[in-house]
Amino acid sequence: MEERNLGRSGLRVSAVGLGGNNFGVRLDFAATRRVVHKALDLGIIFFDTADWYPSGRHFASEEYLGSILGDRRKDIVLATKFGSPLDDSGRSQGASRRHILSAVEGSLKRLKTDWIDLYQLHQVDPLTPMDETLSALDDLVRQGKVRYIGSSNLPAWQVVEAQWLARRDRLSAFISCQEEYSILVRRIEPELIPAIEAYGLGLLTYFPLAAGFLTGKYKRGAPPPEGARLNPHYHHSERFLSERNWQVMEELSAFCEERGRRLLELALNWLLLKPVVSSVIMGASTPQQLEENIRAIGWNLSPEELAAIDRRAL
Repeated sequence: MEERNLGRSGLRVSAVGLGGNNFGVRLDFAATRRVVHKALDLGIIFFDTADWYPSGRHFASEEYLGSILGDRRKDIVLATKFGSPLDDSGRSQGASRRHILSAVEGSLKRLKTDWIDLYQLHQVDPLTPMDETLSALDDLVRQGKVRYIGSSNLPAWQVVEAQWLARRDRLSAFISCQEEYSILVRRIEPELIPAIEAYGLGLLTYFPLAAGFLTGKYKRGAPPPEGARLNPHYHHSERFLSERNWQVMEELSAFCEERGRRLLELALNWLLLKPVVSSVIMGASTPQQLEENIRAIGWNLSPEELAAIDRRAL
């Protein structure tokens, strides 16, 4: 498994990371353990979760990982996130100093670790000044509870503001941005990616396969495969199963067939060839699925092929 620096930092992550948003909801403990062990066997060293995972049953993902990793904890880069609402009160959320200092202790306990390699702000907090957030995170870095910090789902202007404040106040700065990015979802390209490039941040991508739509297993007019994520009960289904996405997917599938390739290969390698991408975060419901995804890596798309893909996907 290829390893890359996370942005300009010295933190090395695997080019493919394992996401933990399914742990505790689509996967029970035994199934999670099988997937985690397969990831370790495949050379994946970057594991990403959040205290909010999974939606509807918060904390389970961190608890599962903490129990499964054991002595292997020291061999991996463990990332988690804070800031999303953890109850209905409206108090256990956000990026205030009060919440951060409480949230990190909970994550450390659930993950059964003394430190978090990458601690990420999960979403925008409009009520807390960014300098307060950065000051609290800097304290955690100085205490050794957190090694590096990053952001997720922030607009470009706020990422730039955070970098400027960190420089002004000599605080620990974000080294990464975790964002949704795929051939089908490219809204970060106009503003956020230029900011990432300008500040030397590492891009961590989630939903690289558009929740499975880019695996090639979905067919227009046919019911989804058994156990597939994109079903009528999944809240992202309507967004991904749009007419525009069907058209793009069918054109890209034809492009792959002409070259004896699969849509899965195109989707993953298109991302991995982006210079700003440090790691592509993938979920998996089985060890076999994870292994299949890893085997899809290695198509070195030519500049001409990349241009042809953009003509079909933009």
